[in-house]
Amino acid sequence: MSSETSASTPPIRFDTKIAVLLRDDLETWQRLNVTSFLVSGIGPMIPEVVGEPYEDADGTAYLPMFRQPVLVFEGTKEVLRAAHTRALARALPRALFTSDLFTTGNDRDNRAAVRAVGAGELDLVGLAVYGPRNGVDRVVKGARMHP
Repeated sequence: MSSETSASTPPIRFDTKIAVLLRDDLETWQRLNVTSFLVSGIGPMIPEVVGEPYEDADGTAYLPMFRQPVLVFEGTKEVLRAAHTRALARALPRALFTSDLFTTGNDRDNRAAVRAVGAGELDLVGLAVYGPRNGVDRVVKGARMHP
């Protein structure tokens, strides 16, 4: 797209939001790992958030990505717990990552680790939420944008 076209085209505003909330005491590698895992759950379950495949000028094909930004927030353990409670109450599509998942090595064990703990007792380190902008904003209330 030429710069003339992009300058005359108004920015796209989405009615929905994808947000990732990370616990603020995670190491850098953990933040990246948790974010990657969390957003991987959204695309397959909510296909309308995924855009068209990419192609460069040489015709090399690339996988499609989300068609809207993913906002990343951080907060304390308490903020994360409150966000989880609000996401459940609003029945928003969500993905979670618990501290137990750092010690498992595969999907089967990950699911078993989550299944072994009640919702109110999960040691959450990350949560991804998708839904209407105002609903997601209410879920992540009290969190701050990730630096």
